Amino acid sequence: MKKHKRLYAIGIIAVVLLAAAYLNRETLAMAGFDWFVQDSLEKKLETTYKPAEGRQPKPVGLDLKKEEPFSMLLLGVDQRDNEVGRSDTMIYSVVRPADGKMLLVSIPRDLYVEIVGKDREDKINHAYAFGGAGMTMDTVEELLDAPVNHYASVNFEGFRDVIDAMGGIALPIEEDMVNDDYGHEKFVIEGGQDLYDGKDALNFVRYREDAGGDMNRTERHQQFLHAIIEKATSMKQWSKIPSLIDIMGENFSTDMMPSALIDMSQAMLTKGDLTMYSHTMLGQGGRLNNGGAWYYFVDEEDLAQVQTMIHNWLDADTPSASLILPPKYTMQEEKEVESLSSAAATNRTE
Repeated sequence: MKKHKRLYAIGIIAVVLLAAAYLNRETLAMAGFDWFVQDSLEKKLETTYKPAEGRQPKPVGLDLKKEEPFSMLLLGVDQRDNEVGRSDTMIYSVVRPADGKMLLVSIPRDLYVEIVGKDREDKINHAYAFGGAGMTMDTVEELLDAPVNHYASVNFEGFRDVIDAMGGIALPIEEDMVNDDYGHEKFVIEGGQDLYDGKDALNFVRYREDAGGDMNRTERHQQFLHAIIEKATSMKQWSKIPSLIDIMGENFSTDMMPSALIDMSQAMLTKGDLTMYSHTMLGQGGRLNNGGAWYYFVDEEDLAQVQTMIHNWLDADTPSASLILPPKYTMQEEKEVESLSSAAATNRTE
């Protein structure tokens, strides 16, 4: 079981550090970026390097002059005690260092797919239980018809003390969340708090009793991720970062070398605003037969659009202005244009 405990990763922490490093670059520069990263952070990250079993990391060309786009699969694993973990959160991300932009595509954990290497169809989050990060990466590559250059995963349990050390995070909880159905873990999260501690934040991710099912859980995972990033970007106490990594301990790992991760952070420091775009894959839930397991079946049209969007983002020759955005962002822009047009028409008639 100790082997399984080591299969967690730096994923979200990598994004947090990268985002925080960029958004507070002036403060960080005053503290001495090279000294801080090279003499402290890189040593802290050495034990997190864990190549995925059964596959070799694919070169991503982290040449600071070229700054080519690359993909990273972010895995949030919910494992307690000696359980075999499953990837409850799965986010395919495309990082574009040259643009300072990130695309986050959330993959519902119950998505019915072919598990590559198992010769069977099952829920996609079972791939991690069957074959760790390597089998999960292979399965996601098959699903999205796109490369997974690196993985980064984190065990949710590792976040508890980190969130507490950060002083809590803000979450969009307006009413009490009660988890008390038969067979579920029992807890209550009080709504309306300014900040939530590590215990409440983990329960927010684990909550299972809303009508939205898998889609709502995926949305909460995205909110959880964004909340941590927002808190990290507001931090000015850079001396805390190494200690936060210590707190995470064995709960995170990645197949990205520490030096490459640091090079990526340095490259992002010189860019404009770090902008993140997110999308959750569409589909519908159901069963293959009466009394059988519940699955989430992908919307084939949405899948095709996601594949096109990912290829567009991974193409280094795609100008920033020509990046294909998730539908919710294009719809928002259309509404803003319509609003401006309506306002202009009103002014002309006055």
